[in-house]
Amino acid sequence: MVDDSDNAALRDLRAALPDEVLLTDPDSTGRFSHDEAEWAPYGKPLAVVRARGTDDVVAAVRVCAEHRVPVVPRGAGTGLSGGANAVDGCVLISLEGMNEILEINPREQLAVVQPGVVNDDLRAACREHGAWYPPDPASSPWSTIGGNVSTNAGGVCCVKYGVTRDYVLGLEAVVGDGEVVRLGRRTAKGVAGYDLCGLFVGSEGTLGIVTEVTVKLLPGLRAPERTVVGYFDSLVAAGEAVAAVAASGVVPSALELLDQHCLRAVDDWKNMGLSAEANVLLLGRSDTPGQAGEQEVDTLVRCFDEAGATWSARSTDEQEADALFSARRLAYPALERLGPLLTEDVCVPRALVPDMLARIEAAAQRHDTQIANIAHAGDGNLHPLIITPPGDDDARLRAQRAFDDIVADAIELGGTVTGEHGVGLLKRKGLHAELSPKVIGMHHDIKNALDPTGIFNPGKVFGDPS
Repeated sequence: MVDDSDNAALRDLRAALPDEVLLTDPDSTGRFSHDEAEWAPYGKPLAVVRARGTDDVVAAVRVCAEHRVPVVPRGAGTGLSGGANAVDGCVLISLEGMNEILEINPREQLAVVQPGVVNDDLRAACREHGAWYPPDPASSPWSTIGGNVSTNAGGVCCVKYGVTRDYVLGLEAVVGDGEVVRLGRRTAKGVAGYDLCGLFVGSEGTLGIVTEVTVKLLPGLRAPERTVVGYFDSLVAAGEAVAAVAASGVVPSALELLDQHCLRAVDDWKNMGLSAEANVLLLGRSDTPGQAGEQEVDTLVRCFDEAGATWSARSTDEQEADALFSARRLAYPALERLGPLLTEDVCVPRALVPDMLARIEAAAQRHDTQIANIAHAGDGNLHPLIITPPGDDDARLRAQRAFDDIVADAIELGGTVTGEHGVGLLKRKGLHAELSPKVIGMHHDIKNALDPTGIFNPGKVFGDPS
């Protein structure tokens, strides 16, 4: 039990919230203190609020605003940029207990959920109503809709179907000194006022705390997919295939890349026998029905072959195809077993994917560090994974220098420092390199207008990058 005799904010939190909602014992609060971002700093929270509903969030924010105590929202903690990390003396508001699906409405093609609903749980519930929620980050079995909204998460099928922002119609949020606002709409169209709902998507908890989300659904169940598999000897050759697919005009429902490091790690963990087949694996899919879909598959195979695939074919075994995409989702946790893993999330124009992959390889050689590569290659979103031996400080420093070089290369190629993981703490320097001082200033003006007390997730995204 923490002694709160000299802490007015903690006394007021105790008065405003039930004992079972408020955690103050460091042994209990510690597990909430950080997300999965390697080497991102985090502090010690004053308390953790395990919110049961919007009223708990309102009560906590009002106390924190009165006492100028920082507020850091948190979902499942699967983030990879440090966006949910505690700052010293903050109140962490955990939203994972707010996990009710409030409404699924196939007629209006929408669902209303609390932020703690797990992505895959929502997708499964929608299927029971003959509807589909497309955003599918690799963390979909664990990540929450609130966290997906916070970082504008994408996923495997976003190359064709878009990212979280494309599906958020409206939301409820606690802002300012604890006011509850509703932003957006439930209708199919609506242009009244500025798009404040869209502004909150990707804001990483810096403008307020999202307590309810209304998302758009697609009607019907997803069409069956055809899968094309390509083996390549090099990353650059696989990148050329990606650029060729983009130039062809085909929009696949997925186009994913895994290199030998990823394949070997998955094999060592799950014994799938993938790494013996290829140095780089490219997986393409089409869910376009009928003859048009067959033509798309033919185009994918042709693009793979013309780029130098050592072997390519359409899969005739649905279970085998699903296993390959399962390996894609397993790549990150498989590599994580090998040691500290610094995760990149750059995005470049699709035509420049080969150039960016070559630069990643050069960074690995230049800094004598091991970099594995997975990618949502179809939209140019690359996830180099920098692997270091446990406890090796020199390797950690080399990895961080490689991380910085990859960010700089992405910007030089006209790309962005983050495609879906968010800025958090790890990408602040890159963000200031990508955006002009004027644009950075506009963001600060918005932050100050919506968070005048400066309590919401301070230091994240636009904090001091030094």
